[in-house]
Amino acid sequence: MVTGTTASQPDARAEALVGAYERAGYRRVAPPILQPAEPFLDLSGEDIRKRMYLTSDTEGRELCLRPDLTIPVSCGYLASQAAGSSQGFCYLGPVYRDRGALPAEIVQAGIESFGRPDKAAADAEMLALGLDATARYGIAKPEIRIGDVGLFSTLVAALELAPAWKRRLVKDFNRKSSLAHDLDVLTLSSAQNKPEYQGVLAALERSDPKAAHALVTDLLSIAGISTVGGRTVGEIAERFLEQAALGAATTLPRETRTLIEKFLAIAGDPDEAAAELRSLAASANVALAPALDLFESRTGFLAARGVDVGRIRFSTAFGRGLDYYTGFVFELHDPSAPPNGPLVAGGRYDELLGRLGAKAQIPAVGFAVWIERVAQGGGAA
Repeated sequence: MVTGTTASQPDARAEALVGAYERAGYRRVAPPILQPAEPFLDLSGEDIRKRMYLTSDTEGRELCLRPDLTIPVSCGYLASQAAGSSQGFCYLGPVYRDRGALPAEIVQAGIESFGRPDKAAADAEMLALGLDATARYGIAKPEIRIGDVGLFSTLVAALELAPAWKRRLVKDFNRKSSLAHDLDVLTLSSAQNKPEYQGVLAALERSDPKAAHALVTDLLSIAGISTVGGRTVGEIAERFLEQAALGAATTLPRETRTLIEKFLAIAGDPDEAAAELRSLAASANVALAPALDLFESRTGFLAARGVDVGRIRFSTAFGRGLDYYTGFVFELHDPSAPPNGPLVAGGRYDELLGRLGAKAQIPAVGFAVWIERVAQGGGAA
């Protein structure tokens, strides 16, 4: 049962906001409130997963009240004949998350943009449209926080680490306590960090990856295991083999950890941060140039749209807590109100559509506006 008081309904400003998005070329959509639960359980961040409202149909398929609209809009786009082409969508409607005593129904407006190859320009457009949303509610100068998951991913890709550890570090980027734990584990000697099933892992260490996957799958099937927590035998085997790689004899040199920590300490306006990042990359001989070129190009597009770049607070450590973000991320906050979460938040998620079934990667970026929060920040209509 959904608890909490009734959420506020969209007001005239919310309808006008989405109307402006439609006039800007974004087609309005309204995905069903009841959604298959699996994509959210697999692809959302831990915070959303633990707050979802779950149920099942008569055939036992797990369903949920939609906790966000990015995944439903993405699925609708992939199911359409336009999939793969450049398309933009907007929406206004409720999402549902357990927030304790607060209303479980949260009204959101937003945009999802798919297939645009001009990533820097598309990113800048999302932030500019997000700022337009706060302006319509009387919040002229929200605090602008941005980050770039792609910069961290590029740094990690350049490190001499096992592929499984690289995936783990990027996945844990939005969970700072987990990322700190990962760095601690990597810094320890492998002798202090051997799992209980080290003998099995040693036997698989030099096996062909496909053969190792087939062996583990067969062993699970023989044991009578078909699914665990909604995961198939193949998925369980893949997870086991990843854990095997994480438990292998891999250590993180002190200088590499220092490099990561120096990277995560960089903050300031985008121009200042870019200069620091280029200096760090040069001194450490790490190839960050393509990611930094995209970063600086985005800053240029933001300035061209009239955004005061000097007001932007960038941090290399800033993330959004959702597993599917892969690049630019941002949040807009009310500087005159107590901390209550972002007014507007979003970012780039280029890998999500592939994980939802697209045969090729499709660029994607978007954001959501928390209508209740902007309405409170901007006062009554």
